[in-house]
Amino acid sequence: MPVFVKSNYKEPLPLIYFERCCNELLRLVNRSHQELNVFFTDDEEIKSINEKWFNRPWPTNCISFSMDESDVLGDIVISVDRAKKEAELGITTVKIRLVELVIHGLVHLLGFDHELSEEERMAMEQEEFILKTRLFRRNVMADLCINVDHVATIRQARGGTEPDPVVAAGIVELAGADGIVVHLREDRRHIQDRDVRLLRQTVQTRLTLEMAATDEMIKIASEIKPDIVTLVPEKRQELTTEGGLDVKGLESSIKDAVNRLHDAGIPVSLFVDPEEDQIEASSRVGAECIEIHTGRYADAEDAETQDREFEQIVKMAKFASDVGLRVHAGHGLKYHNTARLAAISEIVEFSIGHSIISRAVMVGLDKAVRDMLKIVKGM
Repeated sequence: MPVFVKSNYKEPLPLIYFERCCNELLRLVNRSHQELNVFFTDDEEIKSINEKWFNRPWPTNCISFSMDESDVLGDIVISVDRAKKEAELGITTVKIRLVELVIHGLVHLLGFDHELSEEERMAMEQEEFILKTRLFRRNVMADLCINVDHVATIRQARGGTEPDPVVAAGIVELAGADGIVVHLREDRRHIQDRDVRLLRQTVQTRLTLEMAATDEMIKIASEIKPDIVTLVPEKRQELTTEGGLDVKGLESSIKDAVNRLHDAGIPVSLFVDPEEDQIEASSRVGAECIEIHTGRYADAEDAETQDREFEQIVKMAKFASDVGLRVHAGHGLKYHNTARLAAISEIVEFSIGHSIISRAVMVGLDKAVRDMLKIVKGM
């Protein structure tokens, strides 16, 4: 069921971040099947709500309204003004204090009430502590890794040395990205061997090498040792990767490639369509991760199709996580369609390239990266 996080507060809030937190909290308390509404407001609004419903004409930090419907857990209203004051007193950030208040409101909805007795107060505080610990132990903000292939595409158009994807990678890291992605294609249409070798020496975050599962590429990866390899399908005439890897149909050869990369000490991710049989096959061949191919979602021509593809990604991300795979996502994602996926708690990394490099032509690479970081991390 959906989580709805809204705000009428005078200052902008990272709503995508709080939505991710809420989704993860519902998962932790086994209430993912129920709807939850969270509303951020100010002291004046929450005072009015208190006066109307509880006959107490003063602001509180949090109010919870439980529902009697099986598919709706309830509503949580939070005063950002109160959270700011409490954050200062508790020497914490406003963002963390707001998460703590979400947890407090959720625990109320689960039936705890600190006003009933000292024993109930202690039980509620213990439940809040457990949920906060488990929530922050997980990375509720997904990582953003930037693919710099198309910096090399521009360079190769003239056959010179500029622009250099190695320099671009440094700018991307300084802007705050969590990693660099490059695809070394068999035809070397953009990224060159020289680029990958220099990137391995200079990247300070982590380097993902996308490649086909060929003898040549496995040998190169084994020598360079990127932080992780993503195996992708590759066709000579395609403009970009078309569809996911057929792990199920090529299970024997993919398993061999995964084993060879593991022998070289390299973790492996498989770029697959959001389909259960491909994810099951990915688990069987020993991959640590999958990267869900988001192309059908990104290229949807109408809202109904996009909604259907989104729900399939949600379902398959949870399925992959349940079978022990780390879940990444990428392909075709842009500034207007990434935020919705960023709220899926099981997706812990996004790989995005073309849209960021395209925007960089207009606004600069540093700003283009920071704009996408705001979307993915809710900053």
